[in-house]
Amino acid sequence: MSSGAATKTRKAGAAKAPAGPAGDRKSRQSATRGNILWFWAFVGPFVLGLLVFSYLPILWSLVLSFFEAQNTVTPSKFVGLQNYLDMLTDRNFLSSLGTFTVFAIFIVPLTFVMSLALALLVNQVKVARAFFRSVFFLPTACSYVVASLIWKLSIFNGVRFGLANTVLGWFGIDQIAWLSTVDPPLYWIPIVSVRLWLQLGFYMILFIAGLQRISPTLYEAAYVDGARPGWQVFRYITWPQLRATSVAVLLLNLIAAYQAFDEFYNLVGNVNFARPPLVYLYSISLGSIQDLGHGSAGAMILAVVIMVLTLLQSKIFGFGKAND
Repeated sequence: MSSGAATKTRKAGAAKAPAGPAGDRKSRQSATRGNILWFWAFVGPFVLGLLVFSYLPILWSLVLSFFEAQNTVTPSKFVGLQNYLDMLTDRNFLSSLGTFTVFAIFIVPLTFVMSLALALLVNQVKVARAFFRSVFFLPTACSYVVASLIWKLSIFNGVRFGLANTVLGWFGIDQIAWLSTVDPPLYWIPIVSVRLWLQLGFYMILFIAGLQRISPTLYEAAYVDGARPGWQVFRYITWPQLRATSVAVLLLNLIAAYQAFDEFYNLVGNVNFARPPLVYLYSISLGSIQDLGHGSAGAMILAVVIMVLTLLQSKIFGFGKAND
């Protein structure tokens, strides 16, 4: 190769690869722009859907709560806080909050204890562990409406061919009208049991994730110190290490209880004796009344109640703090 050709080759190589920090900075900027582009390509549609189908309706509901909006989603007459005052003095709305309280008293502790017990049992299984996790988690994928209808038509339908009454008949017990309005209020059994069946698997998975984060060396140290397997190990090792997971489960469970709608509406309908806030607000906003002003005000009140209870519970249980 002649000296002239070698010189040309060196110049071409120098032109292709910018030397020094300037070239590195340019390549980093190019890579960053590419990452940002791919980020918005994947996340952008979900953010857009969240804005259009979640945040904008919430904002518009807040606007409607200060206006008269009968049979329309367009605000007509500004009434200020009157809709809020009406809802806070509405006996049916306050009664629906009481119904939620009863439901939460049943469902929150039961879900917490049973999902924790399931997680402890499944986590100890040595054979077919994935199978048992899948079996208990599968109901989570079932629709609340479908599950409620199965409970109503097949299990607790009140006739002698229903599963619950068939089992009771084996022990000589007469058939029971499970969804009747008379005392005792046995309708709570179908309502609570269907919610338990649907959500136990989800919270069980959360507890299993928390259990798997506990270092095995803690258990080994406990056994060396003379701790007996069972209650002592659970009380002094497992339970303290599950604090963050436990508080998260309580928060999610309480919020989910406030949002109860499908099982109540499909099992007992829009009745005064078992009507949570969402069922009542649904009947106001989309029922025969179609008063979106008062319905939106009630929804805002319910959102504030959930927010206050969540923050209070986080403060009491120290959600977000590191384990000791």
